[in-house]
Amino acid sequence: MWFFARDPVRDFPFELIPEPPEGGPPGPWALHRGRKKATGSPVSIFVYDVKPGAEDQTQVAKAAFKRLKTLRHPNILAYIDGLETEKCLHVVTEAVTPLGIYLKARVEASGLKELEISWGLHQIVKALSFLVNDCSLIHNNVCMAAVFVDRAGEWKLGGLDYMYSAQGNGGGPPRKGIPELEQYDPPELADSSGTVVREKWSADMWRLGCLIWEVFNGPLPRAAALRNPGKIPKSLVPHYCELVGANPKVRPNPARFLQNCRAPGGFMSNRFVETNLFLEEIQIKEPAEKQKFFQELSKSLDTFPEDFCRHKVLPQLLTAFEFGNAGAVVLTPLFKVGKFLSAEEYQQKIIPVVVKMFSSTDRAMRIRLLQQMEQFIQYLDEPTVNTQIFPHVVHGFLDTNPAIREQTVKSMLLLAPKLNEANLNVELMKHFARLQAKDEQGPIRCNTTVCLGKIGSYLSASTRHRVLTSAFSRATKDPFAPSRVAGVLGFAATHNLYSMNDCAHKILPVLCGLTVDPEKSVRDQAFKAIRSFLSKLESVSEDPTQLEEVEKDVHAASSPGMGGAAASWAGWAVTGVSSLTSKLIRSHPTTAPTETNIPQRPTPEGVPAPAPTPVPAAPTTSGHWETQDEDKDTAEDSSAADRWDDEDWGSLEEAESVLAQQDEWSTGGQVSRASQVSNSDHKSSKSPESDWSSWEAEGSWEQGWQEPSSQEPPPEGTRLASEYNWGGPESSDKGDPFATLSARPSTQPRPDSWGEDNWEGLETESRQVKAELARKKREERRREMEAKRAERKVAKGPMKLGARKLD
Repeated sequence: MWFFARDPVRDFPFELIPEPPEGGPPGPWALHRGRKKATGSPVSIFVYDVKPGAEDQTQVAKAAFKRLKTLRHPNILAYIDGLETEKCLHVVTEAVTPLGIYLKARVEASGLKELEISWGLHQIVKALSFLVNDCSLIHNNVCMAAVFVDRAGEWKLGGLDYMYSAQGNGGGPPRKGIPELEQYDPPELADSSGTVVREKWSADMWRLGCLIWEVFNGPLPRAAALRNPGKIPKSLVPHYCELVGANPKVRPNPARFLQNCRAPGGFMSNRFVETNLFLEEIQIKEPAEKQKFFQELSKSLDTFPEDFCRHKVLPQLLTAFEFGNAGAVVLTPLFKVGKFLSAEEYQQKIIPVVVKMFSSTDRAMRIRLLQQMEQFIQYLDEPTVNTQIFPHVVHGFLDTNPAIREQTVKSMLLLAPKLNEANLNVELMKHFARLQAKDEQGPIRCNTTVCLGKIGSYLSASTRHRVLTSAFSRATKDPFAPSRVAGVLGFAATHNLYSMNDCAHKILPVLCGLTVDPEKSVRDQAFKAIRSFLSKLESVSEDPTQLEEVEKDVHAASSPGMGGAAASWAGWAVTGVSSLTSKLIRSHPTTAPTETNIPQRPTPEGVPAPAPTPVPAAPTTSGHWETQDEDKDTAEDSSAADRWDDEDWGSLEEAESVLAQQDEWSTGGQVSRASQVSNSDHKSSKSPESDWSSWEAEGSWEQGWQEPSSQEPPPEGTRLASEYNWGGPESSDKGDPFATLSARPSTQPRPDSWGEDNWEGLETESRQVKAELARKKREERRREMEAKRAERKVAKGPMKLGARKLD
C-alpha cells in the first residue's frame, strides 16, 4: 500500500491569484491578491519564502506572523488565516492595498481630499496609541510601506516585523539591516551613550512625522527634508513640528496628539471624522441621536469618498433599518448611496429593503418612498411591482392624508409601464375614477387628470376608448380651474388615440363649451386645442387617404412610446402641485376651502340657502393676481402654473406654427389662488351612460362633474369674474362679453345630442325639487301616523296592570 504525502499549500482554503505581487512591507514579504476557494471572496496574502542562510530574516517573519495573529484592533491589519511550512509562510488578511499605491491611484482618478487623509492619519495614530498605551509595545516600523488601505478607504497599520516590548521583556529592538528603513529612525538612536531622556513612544512619534511628510510630499529622500513642511496643511504644521522635534522628551503621546488635532479648527476636526467616529459607536448611541445623525448625513454624503459610502455607510444604513427601527430617516441617505452601486449590487442590497419598506404602515416612510421612487424604479422588475409593491401602494388612494393621496397618484407615472393588465386597466382605473369624482382636494383631482393623460398610452385599446373621453370631459366641468385646463391638455396630449368620429362628435363639443369659461387660461387652452383638432379633421377631409395613418394608434394594443410625448405637458402636476396641496393643507387643515373663482348660481326655491363661507378679504383677478406678501411656496406654485402655456403639444403644434403665441398667465396666480381654495360642495351623480356600467357606483368615470346642489351667495365685497380686467393693464368701463354667461348654465334643459355620452346627466335643480317634495310627503305622513296613534290611545284609555288585551 502506497501513502502519498499531503501538500499543505494545495489543501489551504485560500489561493493566490496568478499576477505579479502588489508589494508589501520592506523586507522579505511579498503581497499578493488572493481569494477564498469556497466563496471567491477577495483576500490579501503575504508570502515569505524561506531561504537558506537567512535565519535572522526567518525569525523576524515568524515573529510578525505571531504578532499579527494575536493582535486584534480595528485599526490594525485584520488576520484571517495562516500557513507555516518548511518552505514558506502564508499570512491571509483582509483585502488591502499598500498606501503608496492607493494614494497614487486616488490622485490620478479624482484627486485626493484632505478629509480622507485626516481620517486615515487618525486611524494610524489610534493604532499607535493602542500599542503603546494599552499593550506597551513599540511598533518600530511606522512608514508608508507599513500602512495599508481596505476597500472602504480605512487605513490599517501593518508591518509588525520589528515590534518589541516597551518594558524590556525579550530584549531590545530587533536589528533591521535594511537601509530603506533606517532613514526613518530618530536621531537619538545614533547616540550610543544612552544619556538622552526619552519616552517609550518618542521613536514611533518621530516615524509618524515621517509618514505625515510622505503622505503630502511623496517619498522621503533624506531626514533633513523633514525641516521643510512642504504641502502639509497649515492646521497640521504645528503638531507636525512637535513630532519631528530634536528633543524626544517633548514629542506628544499618540493620545494627546489626537486630542490636539481634534481641537476646534484642528486638522482632524471635520464632518468626515465626526461621521466615522459616530459610526464606530452607533450601537451604543441613543435612538434620538441616531435619528439626528441620519437626518444630517445626507447633506454630507456628496463630499465623502465613494468607497467610504458604499462599504461603510451603506451597511450601517441597512443595519439601522433592519434592526434599529430607524424608520424613514434612512431613506434619503440610502438612495443617495445607492447611486454609487452597480445594477447588480443595487438588486442585492437596496431592492429587498425597499420592498419591505412598502409594507410599512408608517406614513412618513410611505410618502418618502413615493417621493423618491424615481431613484429606484428602474431596478424593479414587473413581477415585484405587481405582486409586492402595487398592492401596498394602492392603499394610498384611500388615505385620509391628502399629501399621501397626491404622491400616490404621481407615483403611477413611474409604475404604470410595469403594471400588468389587471392592475393597470382595472384596479388603477377604478381608483382614478373615484379620485376624480369624489376627492375634495382640487389639486389632487387635477393631478389625477394629468396622470391619466400621461399613462393613457399604456392602457389597452378598449380601456382607452371607454375611459379617456369620459374622464377628460368630466375634468372640463371641474369647479377647480387648473383641473379644467388639465382636461383640455389631456385631450391634446392623447390626440392620436381618438378616432375622427370621436373628435367631431365627442371632443370638439366639449371644448367648444370651454370657449366661454370664466377663466381666461381655460379659454386660451380650449381655443388652442380646437384649432388643432379642426386642423386634423380638415386635413383628413382634404385627403381621405390619410384617415388610416391618422387613426393607426386608435386600436393599437398599447403605445408606450407615446408616454414620452406626453411627458412635457404632465410636468406641472409632477413638479408643482405637491407644494399646492401641502400649502392648502397647512392653510386649511380641517375644512375644505370654498371655490370662489366660479360664478355663483341662485338658490332654487324651496331649498334653504347655506351659510356663506368666508373668503379672502382681498379680491383677486384671473388676469392679474396680487403678488405682495406672498411666501416662497406661493412663488414656486405660480412659476409652476406658468408652464401650462409652455407645454409641448407634440405633432399638434405643427399645423399651428403660424398662429400667434398665446398669452401667458400674467404671474401664475391661477394656480397660487387655486392652492388656497377647494370645492366644499363637490358631489357627483350617476348618469345613464352604459360604457362603464360594470364599474362600482362610487368609482365610475361616467358619473360626470355636476354642479353643486346650491351655490353660496358671494360675501359682500367679492367681485364676480365678469368684473375683472382680463385684458391689458388698463381698466375699461365697457361690459365684459362674458359677463352675462354662466360657467355651467343648468337652468335650461340640455338636448341629449351626444348619443350615449350624456355628460351632463339629470338637472341638479329638478332632482333637488323632487327630493324636497318627497321629504315633505314623508313629513306629512309621519305627522298623520302620530295623530292616529294618539286618537287610539285616548279612545281606549289607560290599560290596567295585569289586564289581558282581548282586541
